[in-house]
Amino acid sequence: MKLRLTVFITIVLTLSLTAQSLRAAADQLEDLAREQTKARQEEKIKVIKQQEQIENLKRDQQASQAQQQLDQSRRQQNDPPAGQKPQVEQTQQQLDQLRNDQQIQRLQTDQQINRIQRETDPLRQQQQINELQRQQQIRSLQEQLQRNQTQQDLDRLRQQQHLR
Repeated sequence: MKLRLTVFITIVLTLSLTAQSLRAAADQLEDLAREQTKARQEEKIKVIKQQEQIENLKRDQQASQAQQQLDQSRRQQNDPPAGQKPQVEQTQQQLDQLRNDQQIQRLQTDQQINRIQRETDPLRQQQQINELQRQQQIRSLQEQLQRNQTQQDLDRLRQQQHLR
């Protein structure tokens, strides 16, 4: 009887220690999974920031090129015809507006990234990251359309200058 009781106590203690070890291992796995998720999300945010910086550099370069072309058009035509001067001014205004919109968008993106980084719920954070990426793609396409339109306006002005 004593032997059975001793065996029983040994089994109970062994099971108890095993259960504690399993809980500790499960907690460690859960912590590791949380850290990995956080690391992946931080990496995605880093990639988003890098993509945004690249897009900003591209936009700045294209705006600078458009400004140079506009300046060149102005230099080539010291005294434009009455109808063309407003077109040059309008193109300059469009270019200035594009630059202002880009600055505003950069600030808004920075605010969104900061808000995402403060999010504590990993699922919600991932949703916000996905939404920001979608917004960036849409904005990039819209800006490309605007740049193309401004470039067409500049090209049209330059062509008119060469014809005169």
